[in-house]
Amino acid sequence: MQAIHMTATGPAAEVLDLVDIPEPDITTATQIKVRVKAAGINPVDTKLRNNGMLFPDALPAIPGCDGAGTVIETGTGATRFQPGDDVWFCHGGLGGTPGNYAEITVLEESEAKPMPPTLAFEEAAALPLVLITAWEALFDRAGLATGQTALIHAGAGGVGHVAIQLAKTVGARVATTVSTPEKAALVRQLGADHVILYQDCDVTEAIMEWTAGRGVDVVLDTIGGDTFRRSLDAASMYGHVVTLLDPGLDVNWKNARNRNLGISFTLMLTPMLQDLPVARRHQGEILNRCAELITNGKLRPVVSTTLPLAEAARAHQLVEAGHVQGKIVLTM
Repeated sequence: MQAIHMTATGPAAEVLDLVDIPEPDITTATQIKVRVKAAGINPVDTKLRNNGMLFPDALPAIPGCDGAGTVIETGTGATRFQPGDDVWFCHGGLGGTPGNYAEITVLEESEAKPMPPTLAFEEAAALPLVLITAWEALFDRAGLATGQTALIHAGAGGVGHVAIQLAKTVGARVATTVSTPEKAALVRQLGADHVILYQDCDVTEAIMEWTAGRGVDVVLDTIGGDTFRRSLDAASMYGHVVTLLDPGLDVNWKNARNRNLGISFTLMLTPMLQDLPVARRHQGEILNRCAELITNGKLRPVVSTTLPLAEAARAHQLVEAGHVQGKIVLTM
């Protein structure tokens, strides 16, 4: 089969190679073998390529956490799927087990979920990591509820574009930041109530004007750095700020403490890194609940670019250049 091997850390064009390797075999009774039809590209893929995989002695490694495809073989103890079933999943790609930049992958059947029937493979492969991330941040960490307000940074990005839609499903009012009028048009289509072109104004001032000086109940920070620090000022008293990144050492926490803010972190990869079965089952439940929303027309992916597997390096370059709307996906 064909797959992408990451051979070292460094620039995408230098360390991502298309190779022919033997297809993987089922090694436990509860595994399934999947012909991968599409693999989502996430920023974490580019970070791992630049900084190294998260497990020792991992190289060469097949990157890619997100995938969608068709079951072609099942282990003797696998009961949930049959050959021909379409599945989506977030599995591998961190250096421990092979990822999904490949024509075939093997995974435990518990890690795969039935693919929403209304989605194409490219759309399904774009979603698992960002859906789980957004769900855990908004609902598991911040407890976003009906009637509350939320600020979602980078609303046209991978996590942001699904976070807007998830927030709207519970009846929240959503403000979001974008960089261009084109992205503003997209997030309005996705349901955003208030769109802030962050290059043209002060985001905190815009939020205070929108909320009559109160601030928002929940902030989802997908950018980090100065964005996280400014987010502390945009939250309401007793509000909640969730970040996907390390805020660094130079944060002045005094204002956050005086306003009783809740501060949370979301790293959806933790269950894979720490081998937490209960948390992984919960993430599977999130995918099933999101599948219902997709089927009912309340949630949709935005795939801006699809590229063949051989152009994985080009996909990484596009992600690193920024300004991507929604997701980029590799097709096999």
